[in-house]
Amino acid sequence: MFSVNHQKFIEMDELSLQKVPYFFMVDFLSGKVEIYRKEEIEQSGLIIDFQHFSTIKKHPELTKKIEWKSFPETLESFKTGFDKVQKNIRLGNSYLVNYTRKTKIETNLTLEEIFYHSVAKYKVFYKDFFVFFSPETFVKIIDGKILTYPMKGTIDASLKNAAEVLKNDKKEKAEHYTVVDLLRNDLSMVADEVTVDKFQHIDFIKTQQKDLYAMSSEITGKLKPEFDGKIGSIMQKLLPAGSILGAPKPKTLEIILEAEGYKRGYYTGVCGWFDGKNVDSCVMIRFIEKEGDQLYFKSGGGITHMSKLEDEYQEMKNKIYVPIH
Repeated sequence: MFSVNHQKFIEMDELSLQKVPYFFMVDFLSGKVEIYRKEEIEQSGLIIDFQHFSTIKKHPELTKKIEWKSFPETLESFKTGFDKVQKNIRLGNSYLVNYTRKTKIETNLTLEEIFYHSVAKYKVFYKDFFVFFSPETFVKIIDGKILTYPMKGTIDASLKNAAEVLKNDKKEKAEHYTVVDLLRNDLSMVADEVTVDKFQHIDFIKTQQKDLYAMSSEITGKLKPEFDGKIGSIMQKLLPAGSILGAPKPKTLEIILEAEGYKRGYYTGVCGWFDGKNVDSCVMIRFIEKEGDQLYFKSGGGITHMSKLEDEYQEMKNKIYVPIH
């Protein structure tokens, strides 16, 4: 079906045990793993902008008026995969599936311009291949402590009492509970004393198209001695990220591969910066990729037994935006 690149994870362990700083990128299926030491980043065609690590050298002005068009698939086309997901949920094979789509977009912005002018916690531009602007942390490792911040549930901020509505929405709440539970279990594989420190925290996300509220929680644990300093082993154990997969993981992965009908590639993979001691990593979502001369935006959302087709279709479309103010 697919093969995990064990060798590269071992290489990550070796570097992190030697306390050598490096940047890493792992695709959705952990088959492609790229590792760049600090001095290799620039010539690799990568530009990185994280909260505490940036390789940006210039700050170009944006002088043109943004043109932006998306061409989402029809509801009927979306429904084909959605029905496969729902059927599996009804059969008890999964109780949360993150179903994603690939949408053609047209814009007068280059990938590099999107990188420089979008506002997000985590941004990466990779040659003429892809750009993403992600609001979602995967894990942070600070002084032997591991932290994760699952983000599940979004709502259009212009709606009346939007934050309250989101917090009390039955479907969004169920999805959030599931992901928190899943990630708590995942962290337990590499850490002890795992606790949920913050639950259902509401964040505000400003974008060119519309403002959104998103719901997140915070889970922490103390790394088990056998994982101490082994960044590759930790990543291999935790991937794919639960928030963009679903639960239970192995079966849900099979459902996704069948229902989506396209390759996610680096979209919904993770990347991170190890500074010689600590790690900050993110889930590669809000993702635009170039294929030939065509740009595609990859987006999606969690499906549960309560999901309504039209709402999920709308959410997938809502997420096709660039956060340029």
